[in-house]
Amino acid sequence: MVLGQYPFFLLKNYGRSCVMKFVDEAEIFVKAGKGGDGCVSFRREKYVPRGGPDGGDGGQGGSVWIQSKENLLTLYDLRLKKKYIAPSGKPGQGKQKNGRKGEDLHIYVPVGTLVFEIEETGEQVQIADLDVPGKKVLVAKGGRGGKGNIHFKSPVMRAPRIAEPGEEGEERHLKLELKLIADVGLIGLPNAGKSTFIARVSRARPKIAPYPFTTLTPQLGVVEGDFGDKLVIADIPGLIEGAHLGHGLGHRFLKHISRTKVLVHILSVEEISIDSPMDGFMLVDSELEKYDPDIASKEQIKLINKIDLLEHRELVRLKDKILQIDTSIYLISLKTGEGLDEVMKEIWKMAKGYIPVNIF
Repeated sequence: MVLGQYPFFLLKNYGRSCVMKFVDEAEIFVKAGKGGDGCVSFRREKYVPRGGPDGGDGGQGGSVWIQSKENLLTLYDLRLKKKYIAPSGKPGQGKQKNGRKGEDLHIYVPVGTLVFEIEETGEQVQIADLDVPGKKVLVAKGGRGGKGNIHFKSPVMRAPRIAEPGEEGEERHLKLELKLIADVGLIGLPNAGKSTFIARVSRARPKIAPYPFTTLTPQLGVVEGDFGDKLVIADIPGLIEGAHLGHGLGHRFLKHISRTKVLVHILSVEEISIDSPMDGFMLVDSELEKYDPDIASKEQIKLINKIDLLEHRELVRLKDKILQIDTSIYLISLKTGEGLDEVMKEIWKMAKGYIPVNIF
């Protein structure tokens, strides 16, 4: 696969990198197993010509579960396979032997997956949020096994030749939606330097180029602290004006920053006016507010990147202007690394509550 030709998701796993298609939505059909039929049987023993009923019960059908798994990153496999049917229960047997239960079917999804049921009207109803590893939800219950004829014996029916059939298992149409679990979300206009930032501070290797919308899918980078603690950073494709209405690419991925603790807002000096540096930040913040006020209210660390492009007098003027605004904006150059140490210290402090001794 050539990076950039197809949507992809990349995460460096401390020595091994993997590249795969990033899929954050999938629709599937699930059906639980049918219960086994009850058995019609009678005792057949020597010297007992008229033995009573001894038909066992059918086993319960297998159920379908959806469970979150830590090492999964995408719903791509569920786009390839859309039907999931659990095994049926086995029928009962003579000598009061009950049928074996059908094996449960487990569908594994990434941590952060939302599970919705698609009703006949087309309405989607959320039934689970698998936001921690190992969390699972029963999405289709296996059918009950039928009773054998031993249950139908009575004073007036000593040799019942009836048994219950097994019940059908539940079936559902589901929609799965992945929201990335990350500590930090990178936001900003296209070409602000978000991909360069995540490549510089982590082991991820996203595609980087000097034109808008280089990032077509969210990227994850992982930074490890002094105590093995991991800081997960999500690079969200660039937002543009009107993103909340569906313009550009960023609207597709705004949901991925809904779970982040901290937002790192990056602008390029090419996108700001030195006399009014806050205007660029306000544009993206306005889109976030219109999309989801809860996201807009998250704590932000504001960065102005590419200060290496400024002449000395322009840089001094920009610093003076920021001091007048009385807001904490970091001036950095991802090309030279200037200012990056202080930014990473602040990110660790806000996201994890401590500052590692060795950041890089």
